[in-house]
Amino acid sequence: MDAIAAEIKKIPPVTRFLTISLVSVSIPVFMNLISPYKVVYFWGAVSTKFEIWRIWSSFFLGSRGLSFIFETIMLYRTSNELEDGPFARKSSDYALQLFVACGSIIITSIPLQTMLFLRPLLLCIVYLSSNLAPPGAQTSLYGLITIPIKYFPYALLGMDLLMAGPGAAAQAIPGAIVGHLWWMGVFGTELGGTQGGVLTEWGRAPRWLRSWFGEDGSSTTGRTLNSGGGVNVVPPRARAEEGANPNTTFGHRWGTGQRLGN
Repeated sequence: MDAIAAEIKKIPPVTRFLTISLVSVSIPVFMNLISPYKVVYFWGAVSTKFEIWRIWSSFFLGSRGLSFIFETIMLYRTSNELEDGPFARKSSDYALQLFVACGSIIITSIPLQTMLFLRPLLLCIVYLSSNLAPPGAQTSLYGLITIPIKYFPYALLGMDLLMAGPGAAAQAIPGAIVGHLWWMGVFGTELGGTQGGVLTEWGRAPRWLRSWFGEDGSSTTGRTLNSGGGVNVVPPRARAEEGANPNTTFGHRWGTGQRLGN
């Protein structure tokens, strides 16, 4: 157990929180220990009954079956690459910006009356990660189709549409919108560039939050580029060197979502 705990502590703090939250909310529901109606988002229950935990738990109820494994891997890998890349040694900035992004997802999902936000959360961080990948980088889906990494979020949205229907795809769209605003506002609109956005200064964590994460006072928005989107990226210069052993990626399967009451 000590070895497992030591390995868990090696995971960056925000990514560790996200992954543990996904497992701790989803598994009890899958095992019928907790009713899914206790963890989904109802504004009436939050505002009148003060069931504040719903704001948190509604982001971490995954799909049943193998889809849950894919969702967990996607969340972990994408968040870990962001926290080890653009937000390296700036987990406090990542936590603040992710908190604002989650609030924005809830607000933009009001017209859709969405009760679960894992899909838009995944699409949000995948969108940000993909747009921070090196210019011209490519990825492949299931080793079958090679596409530019910047189109990877739209491919996931298309897969969601095909496998789960228009309703599920529509509920994921706010994540893409928020992810775009996050990338454009904090990092700038140039793909993989060094220009900051108009919200760069606002994206820096306050001193108390940096201290809580054990970081020094020199926090700035990171510009280290990651590989993007929880996938293995093939830079343009490496395409000619692939030969008979091409670099493929982890193909994410969204699944059909969580059915309440099952």
